[in-house]
Parts: sequence; structure tokens; C-alpha cells
Amino acid sequence: MKALLKYFYIPFLVLAGVLFFSSFLSFKNDNLTSAYKKAGLTDREAALHLINRFTFGARPEDIDNALKMGLSNWLNQQLKGKTEDKELNDRLKSYDAINLSNQEVAEKFPKGAKILRMAIKDGFIDKDSVNKGDKKDYREKLKGYMINKGYKPQQELYRQFISQKILRAAYSNNQLREVLTDFWFNHFNVSLTKNDCAMYVPAYERDVIRPNVFGRFDKLLIATAKSPAMLFYLDNFSSQASESEQQKNRLDMMGNRIGNDRAKALAFQKIKNAKKSQGLNENYAREVMELHTLGVDGGYTQTDVTQAARVLTGWTINPFDEYGQGEAFQKTINKYGKENLIRKGFVFDGDFLFAATRHDTGDKVVLGKKFSNNGYQEGLDLLEMLAHSPSTAKFISTKIAVRFVSDNPPKSLIDKMSKTFLNKDGNITDVLLTMVESPEFWSKDALREKTKSPFELAISAVRCLNADLAQPYQLYGWINKMGQKIYYYQAPTGFPDKGQYWINTGALLNRMNFGLALAAQKIPGIKINLAALNNNHEPESSEAALKTYGKIIMPERNLEGTIKRLTPLLTDPELVDKVNNAASKSPTPTSVSETDDNMMMSDDQSAVKPKSNNKKYGYMGKEKSFGDNSMLAQVVGVIIGSPEFQKR
Repeated sequence: MKALLKYFYIPFLVLAGVLFFSSFLSFKNDNLTSAYKKAGLTDREAALHLINRFTFGARPEDIDNALKMGLSNWLNQQLKGKTEDKELNDRLKSYDAINLSNQEVAEKFPKGAKILRMAIKDGFIDKDSVNKGDKKDYREKLKGYMINKGYKPQQELYRQFISQKILRAAYSNNQLREVLTDFWFNHFNVSLTKNDCAMYVPAYERDVIRPNVFGRFDKLLIATAKSPAMLFYLDNFSSQASESEQQKNRLDMMGNRIGNDRAKALAFQKIKNAKKSQGLNENYAREVMELHTLGVDGGYTQTDVTQAARVLTGWTINPFDEYGQGEAFQKTINKYGKENLIRKGFVFDGDFLFAATRHDTGDKVVLGKKFSNNGYQEGLDLLEMLAHSPSTAKFISTKIAVRFVSDNPPKSLIDKMSKTFLNKDGNITDVLLTMVESPEFWSKDALREKTKSPFELAISAVRCLNADLAQPYQLYGWINKMGQKIYYYQAPTGFPDKGQYWINTGALLNRMNFGLALAAQKIPGIKINLAALNNNHEPESSEAALKTYGKIIMPERNLEGTIKRLTPLLTDPELVDKVNNAASKSPTPTSVSETDDNMMMSDDQSAVKPKSNNKKYGYMGKEKSFGDNSMLAQVVGVIIGSPEFQKR
């Protein structure tokens, strides 16, 4: 009987659980709905605002799909970032370099100096002929050596890396993950301009940034600190204790290998006579406080920077081979053995190495906290302290609000986000939820307040037009021309996230030229079916096309003023010549090498030649409207290049 009663009550318990869980979801949904309703937004306006902030741009069907799903459910799905991405994965299949480990990259895409050393060692190049005689013959020999050994130029790695970013932004169903990957990469910026770290940048984004964008900030911070890309970019890989401190550490490490006092004395003298080390480097310690955590007004001093740099001495890379920067450590590992080094305090963690012999074991004080001789753990404790500081909570919350709300977010919103940051152990998802459930996020002052960067403009354009990117790297040429050389920003600050940085007269002209070139299909490898966007219905005139496609490309807006401003452009008889001159040739990508054979396009990928001008009817003549899409191309190009489309 008891068993029967137990099974009788199970359905009721399950039902109660479902009702409770449903009420929780309803509560969360009410938070979201009440926030945008209070701001006076309709459901469709709210959907578009959410999509504008948490994706790289709305596709024609996205608003309806989000409303059908429910905005709260749509947001929760994006915050999980685990939606299937079959189309994207299919497009990425041909990019064989983007999933390589750092060691595999070093082996397959070696630096020029490493190739030369190996070619000399293998007898392909005579050491005495380097930089002498026939340089063309010399280069041909090196090229032949690379082909013989299966090595590839690093330019190919960077081309694939840039292409995959464009494809992910354009096609991923997990749009918020890609937006946050872009945001956090920019926050923890590293650059392809620095040769030492360049080859490690692809794995940095893939393995360090993208997997951690929704989690705890401290985990993301520590992951970046231990990445070879960051260690090289901000030079912490070479930061080490004073020479006398290192001598003591090395002698201690050699203790088990030396049998008597005389041998120890001789070993000490040998170390003393060795070449002096580069010493302490404060670059990373300074930037981790100023740019990554506390902010420039975070309350630290130059003394704190120096002390933090001492804490982080010995944080370097785990060598991949016997060439390059890891050569000395590889010899040390070979000489003493990995297990013996671990017993002496060395830490091996993937591509990261804590070299105990380089660490400053003296006492340090950072922001009032004392760090004593505790090796690798000192660095972890320092980063955890910085990650959980109230100054960090404010600084990170402000940066997130600037990215997702407005260039000058209200203090009330930042205070709420900062409180969540501290109460939720720096959980990024919780901070984002606090932001989006706040009335300030939905304020009409925040609608379309953000100016798109060139990358955001290009991706939003191909998304709203349902473009097919057969050659995504060609799009990068235009992004670069519009002023954003992605992955090549040299300063550790990353690209500025305020509209005034992106917009000037020259930038607006380049953006208009991009819109016209894209719509006219003058960018090789990018195909668009403009007619299909309007269900293959032919507009009666350019003015009708402007109204129709304006609503498709910029939905949920009052376009009366926009149409009034753009209409004169459609009847400008000189616009055709301007379009042909500016957009008939797609700019050659120059991010890696202007002469790289890998960048050359075949004949069938060449730019489409411009149409001839019909003076009688103008470029908008009815006779040339729908058959070859020239009228639609000009209308759509003008919309994409308009000031209104620059906002999100």
C-alpha cells in the first residue's frame, strides 16, 4: 500500500515542480517585459533592441523568431551559447589551421628565423651565403625547403584566422558568444603586429577567450595571464628576479646534484659569471591593473606595479621545441628532468610554465596585501585579489555598459551591475542579466545610440542582406579600408568603443562606398539576392524601392526623415560615376602581405565590371531596374551607407 501511495503522489510532485519552475521563468520574463514596457517600447521595438545589442545585426527573420520564442527565452538561449551551428561548421571545414594547438602551429607555420636555422642544419642553405649573393635564388631555396618539409607561410594562418572570425560573426546561431568573444578579446587585447606573440593569437581567442565569456571574470583573467600570446605581447615571459636571487634559486635547484661544498662553490661561481638576465619587466603588471582590472583610477601606485611585477616573475611559456624563445628552458628541462623541476616548484600547465628559478622569493606588498615566498601561488593570489576588487567591479561593469548600452551609461546602471559583480563572484552572465533587466538598458535614449565599428557595420550589412560569403577574407579588405584592422590594433587598450573614434568625413565616405560596392556585388566572393529579400516583388520605382528596402534593412524605425534625406542621392546623375570609381574595384586585403600568393584571386573571382550609365533615365531608369538589379543595388547601397544604418 505504501509503495502504491508513493507512485500515486509522484505525478503531483512532478507537476508541482513544473509549476514552480514555470513561475520562476515567468518571473524572469516579467522582469524583462516590465523593464521595456516601462520604457514605452513595443514588443517588436524591444526585440530589435535586444538583437541589436546581443548580435552582430538582425537578419530579416530574426525579430519574428525572437518574438515567437519569447524574448526571455531568446536571451536565455543566447546566454547559454550552445545552439547547434551546422551551417557555420560546414563553412569552417576548409580552414584546417584554425583548430591547431600552439605547438602544432609552431611546427606547421614556423617563423622565418626558425626556418633558416633548420634549413642550414639540414644542408639546404649554406650558412655563409645568408644575405649574400643572389637574393632571389636564396629565397627560392628557402621556399623549396618549406615545400619539401611541408611548412606553410604564417600569412596563411592569419588569413584563415581572420576569415573564421568573419564567418562566425556572420553565421553563428550563438551570436552573443561571438559578440562577447569580440568584446573580451578587445579588453584583453593582443596584436598580430608583435611577431613574438602573433602565432599564438588564434589559440588565444579559441581556447582562452571564447570558452570563458559567460563565466567568472577571475577565471578569464587568469587564463589570459597564462596564455603564451599575452605572456609575449606584454613581455612577462622574460620578467625575472634579480641576478643574485636567481643565483640562489639555481644553486638550491642544483643541491641534489652536487655532492660537496667545493662543488657547490664552483657551481655558484659558474652561475655568477653567467650572462646577466634581462631582469624585471613591469609591462604586464601595469596593464593588468590599468586595463584589465582596476582601471586607471583604481587606487594603485607605481610601487604597487613594481611589487606586482615581482610577484609575477617566473610566469613564462612552456617551450615547444629547441628553437626560438623557449630554447633555454628546453635545455633546462632536458638537463634536470621535468619531475625534478616540479619538485623544485616549477609548474607545467599546458602552454604555461612557472619557472621557480626566475621567481623573486622576497617579500612584496601590493595594495596593502603581503605576498611571501609562495612561488606560483603568489601570482594566482594576486590576480584573484585584483579580480575581486570593488574598483574592478566598477571598471568592468562600466566597460560592459558602454559596449551594450551607450557611450555614456548612467551611474545608476553601473552601480547595480557592480553590486552584482561583487555579490556573484564576478559572474559575467549575472552581470549581463542585471543590465538587461534594468530600465536604463531599455531607455529610448539608448536606442540606436551606439555607432557601429567598421567590423560591426560590415557584418550587420551581410546579415541583413542574407549574403553568401564564399570568400570572407575579401570582406576584411573593406573593413580595413573603413578603419579597423582587426587583430592588428597595436596598443594594449584595444579599439576604442565610442562613436567619436569611428566617425569622420572620410570614414562616412568609405562606409557609403562599402554599401554601394556590397549591394552592387562588386566585392568578389560575396553574393546577394536583393530581389529575394522582397519575395521577388519588383518595386515600381526607386522611391518605392527606398521605402520597401528601408523597412527591410532598418525595421521598426520611423523612416520618413531618412527617406527624405536619401531620395536626392537616387536622382544624382553623377552618382553612377562616383559609384563606379569608388566601388568597381574591391580593395586588396593587406593585413598580412600585399604580395602573398595565397591572397591572389582567380579569374572567376574578379570584380564585377560596372554597368554603363543610362543618361536618359538616370541610373534609376525603369528599363534597368529589376532585370540586372542595378536600381536595387544603388538603393540598397545608399541605405547601407546612410548615417541611420551606422547606428545600432
